[in-house]
Amino acid sequence: MKGTSDTSRTLCAAGRRGARSLARAIVPRRLVAWQGRRVARAAAGWQGRQGLRPLALTFDDGPSELTQAYLEVLESFGARATFFVVGELCAAHPELVSAIAAGGHELSAHGYTHRRFPSLSRNELRQELTGTVSLLPRRSGRHRPFVRPPHGAMSLSSILTCANAGFTTVLWSHDSGDWCTTSADEVCAAFDDEGALDPGAIVLLHEGQPWTLRALPRVLGKLKEAGHDLVTVGELLGD
Repeated sequence: MKGTSDTSRTLCAAGRRGARSLARAIVPRRLVAWQGRRVARAAAGWQGRQGLRPLALTFDDGPSELTQAYLEVLESFGARATFFVVGELCAAHPELVSAIAAGGHELSAHGYTHRRFPSLSRNELRQELTGTVSLLPRRSGRHRPFVRPPHGAMSLSSILTCANAGFTTVLWSHDSGDWCTTSADEVCAAFDDEGALDPGAIVLLHEGQPWTLRALPRVLGKLKEAGHDLVTVGELLGD
């Protein structure tokens, strides 16, 4: 029933927001990022240079059989993004890792097996991190490597383990909700509220979902029309 579905999505979204709230409350920003740092200053700088406002689209859970199609849509809009990829999928499809990098996009870790970080021992989590990063192109710039916890699931211990391993955990400031719907229209509707997409926003999306792929051209069109420059997380954070 539609009412039950709406309630489920609301509860799921509340759980995702809880992960972000935990990070904001107890962890320094240099270890956990959920939006561009110094948003107002970044926006002013970008407006002065290009008349555009920076925003980072992020895609979790790939690479997948739809990755190439996602890349083609992004290229057609001149958009760059950050892909948080699963290590075991990268090992199975190195050609897709190369295709993402060749498109000018950023690749970052999303665990090796997509297990929830709080369920892992410290050694297991370190292995998940290093195993995934070893399959990705080496990053240049000042920033530590990025990681996004699968399902947004975190604990204080897992955050500190990632930090001690040299990683910055990246969450999001705007959730598209594409993980709890199969409707392209609902994904698009998540971008109707311009207030939720201020300069410096980090947007959560997912790979491997036909409805997200169908929505993507409309989403990119909306963002471009609103004056957003679609950049990588590294660029948004000043890398």
